[in-house]
Amino acid sequence: MPARRPWPVPPHRQGAGTGPVDPAQAEEFLRLFHADNPSAGPARPRIREVTAQIARSGTYVHTAAELEYGARIAWRNSGRCIGRLYWRSLRIRDRRAVETADGVARECVRHLREATGGGRIRPTITVFAQDRPGRPGPRIWNEQLIRYAGYRGRDGVVVAGDARNAALTATALRLGWPGGPGTDFDVLPLLVEAGGAPPLLAPVPRDAVLEVPLEHPAHPWFAELGLRWHAVPAISGMCLEIGGVCYPCAPFNGWYMGTEIGARNLADEDRYNRLGAVAEGLGLDTSSDRTLWKDQALVELNVAVLHSFARAGVTITDHHTEARRFITHLEREERSGRVCPADWSWIVPPLSGALTPVFHRYYDDVLLSPAFVHHPRKSEHEG
Repeated sequence: MPARRPWPVPPHRQGAGTGPVDPAQAEEFLRLFHADNPSAGPARPRIREVTAQIARSGTYVHTAAELEYGARIAWRNSGRCIGRLYWRSLRIRDRRAVETADGVARECVRHLREATGGGRIRPTITVFAQDRPGRPGPRIWNEQLIRYAGYRGRDGVVVAGDARNAALTATALRLGWPGGPGTDFDVLPLLVEAGGAPPLLAPVPRDAVLEVPLEHPAHPWFAELGLRWHAVPAISGMCLEIGGVCYPCAPFNGWYMGTEIGARNLADEDRYNRLGAVAEGLGLDTSSDRTLWKDQALVELNVAVLHSFARAGVTITDHHTEARRFITHLEREERSGRVCPADWSWIVPPLSGALTPVFHRYYDDVLLSPAFVHHPRKSEHEG
């Protein structure tokens, strides 16, 4: 089978707003859809129909089948995601009729409950109203549906919580959020913008947030650190773009790879920065980087994450397994004659990268469409 021509996302359409849809992009997508779905019939009648819609209104409406296909292909095209082997399993919740902030917030909570599955995490996307010319769809300011607050003291230094979310936390407080107890793991409300109104503050109910307290299989003192993390990484700050149509509010999730939590969220100096506390518990010599105390502490922190999620019955994967799965996905894509985009700096795990097969090769780092793209930020306060 001949290789398909990569379909790049034009720079002016990355994070597209509310301008008219480019008919050429719509046609490209529809040809791809009909080529992969012969039962849908020939592409030409649908292309004529869509071209007429765009001429009348500046945009068009995807069928349910087109939306489902486009969302899955967007996951398959996500060059920064190592976990794409199961892209066909993505569950689509079509909520395009929902345009109000309150409606979006309610459906996001339902998304979390359904995706959590009692710990058996299910890859899920909820797609809300699309952008239309002069009529933007709703959007969520939080970069993920579940994010922990970051509280700054009077000197501007973060004194509790996740430093990454300090700006969004300040915005939420300014808009009327009373704040949480002030712990390291207070769940932020959703900030949902719709209809040109100020963002709605929508608390996330506790029963919609499954959290895993962290403990270590060999070190009882580890539990006393009070670390925890939530089970569902639901990204909510990206636009799903399909055939020139932008869905600015389309939260989606897979499941965690352990290093996302243990080697980044809890370990990065500009996040929770807990390696020092772990090293102290282990009795490591922290007087010099040459003792490799950070490396030892990092491994044990990741052991604790994987152990705790497994003990709680919550889906998680390790970086060695996921790297092998990605190579399987890559080989399948190549056999199918498709380009498999990948950003080496994201695909290679942040722990023991050279021990995984994804380290030892180069990738085609190209932008394909359909795609998940970042919004231009409206202000410095958005998360």
